[in-house]
Amino acid sequence: MGELLILRPAKPKVSFVVPCYKLAHLLTECTHSILAQSYDNFEILIMDDCSPDNTPEVARSFRDPRVVHVRNNPNLGHLRNYNKGIEMARGDYIWLISADDRLRRNDALERYVSAMDRHPNAGFAFCPGMALQDGRETRLLDYSCIAGHDQVFKGHDLFRKLLTGNCILAAAGMVRRSCYDKIGMFPLDLPFSGDWYLWLMFSLHFDAVYLAAPMVNYRYHDMAMSNTLVQQDVTICSSNDLVLLWRIHDYVAQLGDRQLLLDCVDALGSHYGDHLACKEYRAGARAGLTLAEFEDSLAQRPNDGLRRRIRAKAYTMAADRFYWKEQYPEALEFYRRALQQAFWAPAIWAKYLLLRSGPLGNYLRETNIRLKHLIGHAR
Repeated sequence: MGELLILRPAKPKVSFVVPCYKLAHLLTECTHSILAQSYDNFEILIMDDCSPDNTPEVARSFRDPRVVHVRNNPNLGHLRNYNKGIEMARGDYIWLISADDRLRRNDALERYVSAMDRHPNAGFAFCPGMALQDGRETRLLDYSCIAGHDQVFKGHDLFRKLLTGNCILAAAGMVRRSCYDKIGMFPLDLPFSGDWYLWLMFSLHFDAVYLAAPMVNYRYHDMAMSNTLVQQDVTICSSNDLVLLWRIHDYVAQLGDRQLLLDCVDALGSHYGDHLACKEYRAGARAGLTLAEFEDSLAQRPNDGLRRRIRAKAYTMAADRFYWKEQYPEALEFYRRALQQAFWAPAIWAKYLLLRSGPLGNYLRETNIRLKHLIGHAR
């Protein structure tokens, strides 16, 4: 049961959903960053997940009717807490931002709302983020920077980009309510990858607004939810990513878009390849797959052509990963395996033969890559 401690004002344009568990010491900073916004037609739902600290006291300290404290009893867990906040939200736009993150510009909400109002086909808006550690900004989060200027991404274009990895910070996304109405909320079986899943699903049906200025701080600290999940069991994170990509694959298969489906297959191959080479998550935690585990996973799919394409992509990705770690025997073995699945693939042959050529081949390959980068930057 949630307990509303402050009467809610008239219907807002934007609802901020602020999950909070053991983050009372950071809640004030997050909430003040929202209250300082130049655009003021919003509500803040502090979703206190039965936190054992002084979250209730902090939540009651805000003398602003737009701030609402909702305390769960018992604890719901982070995904159910997110979904409860989304269900309670009354705004046309919903912005989920954890209590450990914050807005870093007072005009952030005004810019988001203006952009979304101008582009009714866009389902959500997002921006890059700045890392925050020990109370100070440390760096721009490069993976969240996907363009040099504000623009509207066509949904399927962004979908393809997202297949390669989640480039959208959870704290940076403001979502139109109709997205949740159409797609649903966070899937409870994806505690690590639920936000990535939603961005992919939203992108299949809606365009997205990208604002190039970094307007959000993402805080790095031991209590961060992603850190907690990795530390508990990194294999859960790996398994979540795999379940997510197969689920997206099966959904796209129902849509009947052949090219998008091939993109999903390649993304699955890349994911498997990363783990065959032992993928690194946060704090040095690694999750790997043995060849036997890889084959057991593929055996659940009856389509032999699908399995061969995934194997070729996975083996090539694993070989590339081993190559850049200078584990050349492992790289050679995986290039050889890739060629068994895709014998007529010239790119794989080139990598294999250059590696077999020793130091000269490595030099030629790295020179070619540098030239491609220079040409790309020149364009």
